[in-house]
Amino acid sequence: MTDATNPNQGPPITPPGMAALRARYDHLLGTERPAIVEIVSWAAGNGDRSENGDYLYGRKRLREIDRECAHLARRMKAVRVIDPARQEDQTRVWFGATVTIADEDDNHRTLTLVGDDEQDASAHRIGWSAPLSRALRGATVGDLRRVQLPGGEKEWEVLKITYPTP
Repeated sequence: MTDATNPNQGPPITPPGMAALRARYDHLLGTERPAIVEIVSWAAGNGDRSENGDYLYGRKRLREIDRECAHLARRMKAVRVIDPARQEDQTRVWFGATVTIADEDDNHRTLTLVGDDEQDASAHRIGWSAPLSRALRGATVGDLRRVQLPGGEKEWEVLKITYPTP
């Protein structure tokens, strides 16, 4: 098993999640930032900068891009890429597992446990540190897990566990 819970390592992320961070960073640095620099340069040459909307907006957008690039660079250094397809024990819920669960009312949900940077509720991807994700860690098919949610405690049964194929 690849240990995604080891506190001595950074937070886990899937290979596609890391690729998405890298793509966003490259887009900001290689496409958006140069375009804004060009606009700011043009606007600066137009004279009075104090009332120049293109200049003021451009400078503000440059600060936002630089801040986001710094954040993405820190995240890419901090995270560790874990390929869920290489999970040794695929009978248990670990990082990258796609899990089908049912609640007390037999409502079924299928979720994939991913890195916190790639969570997306609309795509049924929950972050590794989410309460439901933490409760499901290590579970096998048939296990019952209780989760304390904002609306109260809820119990889920694990019905199915799958991992991507290598």
